Amino acid sequence: MTMNQSVVSSAISYARRARDANLAGFKALLRFPSISQDPAYQPQLLACVDWLVAEMRRVGIENCRAIATAGNPVLYGDWLRAGDDKPTILIYAHYDVQPVGDAALWRTQPFEPSIVEDRLVARGVVDDKCGIWVNLMAVESVLSVSGKLPVNIKFIFEGEEELGSRNTGAFVRTHKALLAADALIICDGPFSPRQPVIGTAVRGAIMGEVTLKGPPHDLHSGRYGGAVKNPLHYAARIIASFHDGSGRVQIKGFYDDVIPLSDRQVRHMNQLWKAIGPGLQRAAGVDAFFGDTLGVFAERTTSQPTLDVNGICGGYQGEGTRAIIPARAGFKVTIRTAAGQDSDAIWRRFVEHVMAFVEPGIDIDAELLSVAHPFTMGDDGREVQAIQRALRAATGKEALLMRHGGSLPIGGILAHELDVPVAMLGYGSGDNSHAPNEFIIIEDLQAAIEVAIHLLFALGGDN
Repeated sequence: MTMNQSVVSSAISYARRARDANLAGFKALLRFPSISQDPAYQPQLLACVDWLVAEMRRVGIENCRAIATAGNPVLYGDWLRAGDDKPTILIYAHYDVQPVGDAALWRTQPFEPSIVEDRLVARGVVDDKCGIWVNLMAVESVLSVSGKLPVNIKFIFEGEEELGSRNTGAFVRTHKALLAADALIICDGPFSPRQPVIGTAVRGAIMGEVTLKGPPHDLHSGRYGGAVKNPLHYAARIIASFHDGSGRVQIKGFYDDVIPLSDRQVRHMNQLWKAIGPGLQRAAGVDAFFGDTLGVFAERTTSQPTLDVNGICGGYQGEGTRAIIPARAGFKVTIRTAAGQDSDAIWRRFVEHVMAFVEPGIDIDAELLSVAHPFTMGDDGREVQAIQRALRAATGKEALLMRHGGSLPIGGILAHELDVPVAMLGYGSGDNSHAPNEFIIIEDLQAAIEVAIHLLFALGGDN
């Protein structure tokens, strides 16, 4: 057994002995309602920041601090004493969480972590406080048995991921020197020791809102119906124009710049979706899907651009009816962009399409709310190979390569601004990340910590 193998073995033994303490610490982190979308929770979010900075210092991370932004603080810490011959790895996760939603749908209290059978249930448990906690416990385990790490590490823990990382781009541009590294590992996303996955691509997301204005105030439909244009009717016309019967988006040039999948990428995608596709389709709870003429289910949900209306507003929403022509109407949209697409260009095309419906009596305004750029990651580079070695060592399994249909604004920001290789390894072995009863499988939490321990050494060059 080599010296590093001995340290790995000792670190894993330490983590197993500390299992109960690690779980208790994780529960403490989960009790903070660090909801970034509701200003009412700002005191609790900042309390979470203070607690995390203290925990980072406790486990042995150095230079720990919360750095102010125009919004929520970014947490930074590092350990840079592995030597100049070792790479410096920047590790990302986020501490802010989604709102609770309908509290009546939760079977337990969202911010009182509860064990239900083999699950730990709490808001933020898989998205993405596990990404922080697993890394901290791995560092603590290695430092506790050897006093040093096998690789130089920098941590950045964000507090606005659930807000589209709207202030983090400016932070990254201002702190490029602080964040300089040889590679970036994004620890956000799914994990399973039974079939690990490595992310290789993430779609972008353009979020916007369209507002239609008609008469200066609501009008009586008996007096003006049939003579005054109804903003709700025009909103419906615009929405109906977005897709044809097959589901293809009808905005001019919408698909022009999409980079098609290579034969190798198609093989990897098909291999993964044989394992996870049926379960994802069942989880939707619908009887049928659409868009088959555009490609298979996996392509439509991971590598093709899409446009969805997320909400419609306007007119009377109370009990019963009210005979009016509303003064205003509107709707919100999310456009998922794919590799090769320019978000600014896609938004311009969307606005041009919507504005074509302007006519006397109907004014239209389109507001861009947030942008997350699509980005791709290497599928066989040094970092991916290190992740594969760590997964094989800890789980005995080779990871399948996964294209994510969702978006990660910070990934596009960091990849573009820092110009470093990016790899993605989530530690969230559970589900319901944006829904009631979010959970992680408790047994898999320990497996994730052991993967993270192996990864520190694999990134440092140990085979």
